[in-house]
Amino acid sequence: MSRRLMFVQLKTGHDTDRGPSWIGWVDFSKTWSTAYFQGRTLRRAGGMSDANFYDVDSGEEFWLSGPKRDRTDTRYGPAVTRIEPSAADAYHAFLAGAHLPGRARG
Repeated sequence: MSRRLMFVQLKTGHDTDRGPSWIGWVDFSKTWSTAYFQGRTLRRAGGMSDANFYDVDSGEEFWLSGPKRDRTDTRYGPAVTRIEPSAADAYHAFLAGAHLPGRARG
């Protein structure tokens, strides 16, 4: 399994880019088609209007992407993205210019 520092946002039940969001560690399957985050199993899917993964148990839709240094991870909000404590050091190092763990080009 591969582990990546990611931006994760819940899309279901919220206006455009208004769902709760996190910066945290996401584990991916060998094929990168399944992600594991906060006890959820998320499956990659195309054809969703504003998401790229869905929760296999609840059907909720999520957007997962690499974090951006300028903190513009969402288009319209929310103003605050929660940073998981276990990811804080790596995320702050990334904001200061370090490469993302496991990625050669930031």
